[in-house]
Amino acid sequence: MRVFMLILKEVLHRKVNFLLSALGVVAAVAILVAFFTTGEASKVETTRLMRDIGYNLRIIPKNTDMETFWTAGYSEETMPEEYVRRFLEKKALSYAHLLATLQRRIDWNGGPVLLTGIASEVDMESRKKSPMIFEVKEGELHVGFETAKRLGLGAGEEVGFMGKKFRVAGALAETGSLDDLRVYARLSDVQELLGLSGQINEIKALECLCKDPNINNLAMLREDLAKILPEAKVVRLEPIAEAREKQRFLVENTFAMLLPVIMVLCALWVGALAVLNTRERQTEIGILRALGYGSRTISSLFLGKAILVGILGAALGFVGGTAVAMQYGPEIFKVTPGIVRADYRLLILALLAAPLFTALSAFIPTMAAVTRDPAATLRVE
Repeated sequence: MRVFMLILKEVLHRKVNFLLSALGVVAAVAILVAFFTTGEASKVETTRLMRDIGYNLRIIPKNTDMETFWTAGYSEETMPEEYVRRFLEKKALSYAHLLATLQRRIDWNGGPVLLTGIASEVDMESRKKSPMIFEVKEGELHVGFETAKRLGLGAGEEVGFMGKKFRVAGALAETGSLDDLRVYARLSDVQELLGLSGQINEIKALECLCKDPNINNLAMLREDLAKILPEAKVVRLEPIAEAREKQRFLVENTFAMLLPVIMVLCALWVGALAVLNTRERQTEIGILRALGYGSRTISSLFLGKAILVGILGAALGFVGGTAVAMQYGPEIFKVTPGIVRADYRLLILALLAAPLFTALSAFIPTMAAVTRDPAATLRVE
């Protein structure tokens, strides 16, 4: 209690010094909080944008003829649908957003269509992720733009398709690709129509990026697949994969480069203030030692004040950094405003780290001052 009152008296007596020290910590914490808050939002936004580009992995039967595959746009061979479960059982973390499909080219009312059956998307992780493609219900068709235009189809219509009645769930937007000729149906419906119960000819997936840009991702993917599903092979869509990799690594490398610079600058700021503060107190320390106060009491006074500076700076810095991130982060990092949110884990971390940091910054100058002979200090003065 006695030391605490001394700390309060010291703060009130040397307000300017205390405020300058606190300002240094506030600035340091605010910069780091703003940096991490906007950085995490940027990573989330990047992941979402790159995910929306589309699936970049195609897992097909191993005996697929690749010339036919690229000409037709799908494998003529099939494999059991249960193969998808193997990825879940083996916890294949290199693959995400798994989508079992069965595709065939057919003629519908005088025109070619690419019939595509899709199942519900499955993922490796337990937490729910938004799917990369729409859900198709049994008995429904989602018709590509050109096919819907040719046949004059609209949402809600009942149509006959391969001898079975279906309801048109909707006509898809124009993509300028083969998807404009697709007719999507539930996988089980397509299997029944084609007489291929329990069969698929492709598993689409999204590649989970390796943290090390020097690792050959395709080689790693093929090695993983050989262990999980030796009956299949993987084709990687390079333009999509490269776009995802470059975007992700650009963001991560930028953060990795800036973080040490910010931390060093903040450390120099706080450390310089601590040294200056201690030097200014040498006479006071000498007087206190001469009055009978021990080194332990005096060091507790100055280290306690440093800890108080750290706590105050952490709290105010978190508020300021979060406010800056939410106000200016979306414009600087080009992210959706709603993604930038206060991360209270950073508040806890700041309240633990900042007082420790300020105490360590003040420790050496304080120890040097309290161990000095008070007579020598007062004689100089």
